[in-house]
Amino acid sequence: MATTTLTRQAPGAARNSVLNFVARSWSYLFLLGMVLFFSIFGQGFFSVRNFSSVLVTSTLVTLIGIGQTFVIITAGIDLSLGWTVGLASVICARLMRALVNVNGFDPTLAILFGVGGGLLVSLIPGLINGLLIARVKVPPFIATLGMFGIVRGVAFLLTDGQNVVGNLPSNIRSTLSGIGNGSLVYYTPGYGISLFNEPAGLAPDQLRGVQLLAPYPVLVTIVVILIFGFVLTRTQFGRHTYAIGGSQEASIRAGIDVRGHLIRIYMLSAFCAGIAGVLHVFRYTAGAPQAGEAQLLDSVAAVVIGGTSLFGGAGRVRGTVIGALIIGLLSTGLIILNVDSLWQFVVVGIVIIIAVLVNQAQAFLERRKA
Repeated sequence: MATTTLTRQAPGAARNSVLNFVARSWSYLFLLGMVLFFSIFGQGFFSVRNFSSVLVTSTLVTLIGIGQTFVIITAGIDLSLGWTVGLASVICARLMRALVNVNGFDPTLAILFGVGGGLLVSLIPGLINGLLIARVKVPPFIATLGMFGIVRGVAFLLTDGQNVVGNLPSNIRSTLSGIGNGSLVYYTPGYGISLFNEPAGLAPDQLRGVQLLAPYPVLVTIVVILIFGFVLTRTQFGRHTYAIGGSQEASIRAGIDVRGHLIRIYMLSAFCAGIAGVLHVFRYTAGAPQAGEAQLLDSVAAVVIGGTSLFGGAGRVRGTVIGALIIGLLSTGLIILNVDSLWQFVVVGIVIIIAVLVNQAQAFLERRKA
């Protein structure tokens, strides 16, 4: 009788195991499926140049998404991050331009001060958000929506209503572009591998064939991923973040400084947006108030697609990275297939809904198993 019962339960247990695996790994499977689909039907999709371009264009979404991951794990949300990116880029560019015009000021120091200024200013919206949410008990949606408008207005006021702050001296622009659009490793057909710079004396058609194997923006983003991924999964700070997302009341009873931790979470999130703003200056040799506007919703989408629960208490940085890559590949693949770029919004929306449904299904399976 016992043998019969076990035999009857085995197919159900196997089915649940398969469903659990699909629910946990669906974003990885979806990413692999997209690569295969676009490689078959999109001419030139499967190439080092294309993948390098996808990685570079995904850096801003990834950086904003990393900060958003910490916030959403605590059951919050930060709607001001897109404009924090713009504010950081504007401050960074303006500082560089102001300092380099000072007689005798070292251009390298001007760049360093610009980077430091952009990162420091980005912390201010995060600090105010954290204080409003943790101390005044303003709902995260309302607090960060208000900060959305404030930061947006300040960024445009600093630029006198213009879209872009640029006009940097040529020596600064060449240095910024060399980092923002350069690579640690280059591959040139017929020349092989070169470090730091492209081979000298290349003809125009040879320059078009140069491939960036390790773009600097991607390397910076990888460092950020490793640091914040370690913080979230291997430190007490990360454990407290998960605990607060699971239950603030229980966290308070456990002795966790919930209010202080939430303030630090929103400052961390804004700091990630500041890094994205500084990278924008390096890539485009200019600061733009709207630098991160389009990436805000994409970052939330990346976090959700990556498996972070909107109800808090669950999520991983690596999942957000996969989500950002999915969005980047979707955009590039649709362009290669000559699909109207507006369809990207539709497809990303569908993927978000699928992600939420999968997360709900996974939670149901876990409750059923328990």
